[in-house]
Amino acid sequence: MTGGPLVVLVGPMGSGKSTVGALLAERLGAPYRDTDADIVAAEGREISDIFVEDGEERFRALEKAAVARALAEHEGVLALGGGAILDAGTRALLAGRPVAYLSMDVEEAVRRVGLGAARPLLAVNPRRQWRELMDARRPLYEEVARVVVATDTRTPEEVAAAVLDALELKDA
Repeated sequence: MTGGPLVVLVGPMGSGKSTVGALLAERLGAPYRDTDADIVAAEGREISDIFVEDGEERFRALEKAAVARALAEHEGVLALGGGAILDAGTRALLAGRPVAYLSMDVEEAVRRVGLGAARPLLAVNPRRQWRELMDARRPLYEEVARVVVATDTRTPEEVAAAVLDALELKDA
């Protein structure tokens, strides 16, 4: 496949997609883009507000469009929202692309993000809900990923280096 992103990062909330994505972009000498940030910019409000005010279905429609647009336009490092892979059309668009799944376990998720109220899908009993989300999403992340990079106990720099190595990409 020609054109499109050099690297697409997928994974659960808190896995480091934004931080690692920015590091990868710097190391590759390429621009960085985050589809969640695209949605926030276009809508003029936070994702949690979109969920509360418009519902998850509306957010997923915005997300699907943002991902399709970014895959068509962006040629750097692209980070997708944690649930972007739920859409079968999005998964089809990711086929054959350099997708890295940043994985982590629930204890690491708790340590990194606290699984707090700013995460609308994790408002009640966040540990159980995170596990349930991951049970549903893990096979989808693995389906779209060319490589899986564990982020547990690694620094963002170590994760970025592992992604570059796994995808056989060279620093700029």
